Amino acid sequence: MTHPEEGGAAAAAGPSVCYRHADRPSFARCQRCGRTICGECQTPAAVGVHCPECTAAARASAPRTASPMARAFRRGSSTPVVTYSIIAVTLAVYVLQLISGGVVTNALGYAPVLTLDQPWRMLTAALVHSPGSIFHLLFNMYALFVLGPLVESFIGRARLLAVYLLSALGGSVAVLYLAPATFVIGASGAIFGLFGAFFVIQRRLGGSSIQFIVLIGLNLGLGFIVPNVSWQAHVGGLAVGALLALIMVRMRRPAQQRLQVGLIAAAGALLIAMTVLRFALL
Repeated sequence: MTHPEEGGAAAAAGPSVCYRHADRPSFARCQRCGRTICGECQTPAAVGVHCPECTAAARASAPRTASPMARAFRRGSSTPVVTYSIIAVTLAVYVLQLISGGVVTNALGYAPVLTLDQPWRMLTAALVHSPGSIFHLLFNMYALFVLGPLVESFIGRARLLAVYLLSALGGSVAVLYLAPATFVIGASGAIFGLFGAFFVIQRRLGGSSIQFIVLIGLNLGLGFIVPNVSWQAHVGGLAVGALLALIMVRMRRPAQQRLQVGLIAAAGALLIAMTVLRFALL
């Protein structure tokens, strides 16, 4: 490596040639390795300029800065990724509903008579909402936006997703038993599952739950008063969400994690068994 004194002496004596372009004289030297570089090969640095090789080495050794999206998905991030993802997917499906007319709505909504042939409808019904009433969508997504991050921060991403999906399934099972002739759409069953989960968690933490009980009661009551609202899905989702949260708060110690996962899976298996049993009894 050329010493600064030597570089200064060389500059005083006259220009050298670029180490990459022998036909280009230059007085500039790389501040890291001291080699002569022409204007094309120079990269401005904090002090002086760098040659291409030193620039590449500096970039390779520089700490990587993750994008905001990547940081959000990292373990330990407080960003409610699952909540926001569910909202984004639901809004995207609603746009498809509007574009396709009734095609998407009819393809994803839950019709109990189609359960054996198209069982996925028991979950996909939570993605579609009434195209003629945006209030239906806005109410559910606002409730998810407010309540989802709270529950996700308490139980984690995977458990929130489990609560949401199994509560949606529980709502469909309730419809299958209590209103088998109806066609159901909307995320209300899953939202009520979050209501039930938050209620159990709040009680476990010792918080006051009177106001929340009133809120749940009012929303349940609307299901019996407002036409075209499936109170059956509300009740089913509420019960499943509360049950899952009870399992999680009772089995929260590290040594109980496997048992907790097993009980959550058992709750899902029970809902599937109830679905099969309903048709076996017909």
